[in-house]
Amino acid sequence: MARAAPAGLGVSAVATRLRPPRPQEEAVLAGWRADPASPYEDFTGGPTPGRYDTGLPTAPPGLGRLAVTDGDDLLLGTVSWHEVTYGPNRGSTALSIGISLRPSARQKGHGARAQGMLAEYLFVSYPVHRLEATTDVTNVAEQRALERAGFRREGVLRGAQWRGGRHDLVMYARLRDDPATDGPPMTARPRVTC
Repeated sequence: MARAAPAGLGVSAVATRLRPPRPQEEAVLAGWRADPASPYEDFTGGPTPGRYDTGLPTAPPGLGRLAVTDGDDLLLGTVSWHEVTYGPNRGSTALSIGISLRPSARQKGHGARAQGMLAEYLFVSYPVHRLEATTDVTNVAEQRALERAGFRREGVLRGAQWRGGRHDLVMYARLRDDPATDGPPMTARPRVTC
């Protein structure tokens, strides 16, 4: 059964596409991670207080990443996801998504379109019922993008993220059976080239 695309993500003159990063782009992406484009992407604020000296033995399960590009295949950023669990069985697994866009790609609708496309891709590709995303309470632009992508605000996670100090996050979620959002329908289906 085809899912209705979130409203308000109408196709504009600026195209947004998702695809796997190419090997030759890995150095660019690593450079972007090393030089964050916003304070919301800067996790270099020193060690987290407490006993976190051993780190994770492997990457989180269910980790994935796609490149965000424009209609000319210009690399604009990435979207990613990883598993989160709310119980001991696979039916209690959700996917948490994130996005990182370069400053030149912001305020053009790419964030909302990319996250809406990623949600559609993940619901088609994984048997999960819940997708979620968090963003800093001060990142109003990302909150609006998530809402445009069909995510609903659920609440505030106090002191949940360490970026040189504790930061509150806003939790958003989109469920597989959520009704379509209000607004004009998309004129084209999201396209993920994998």
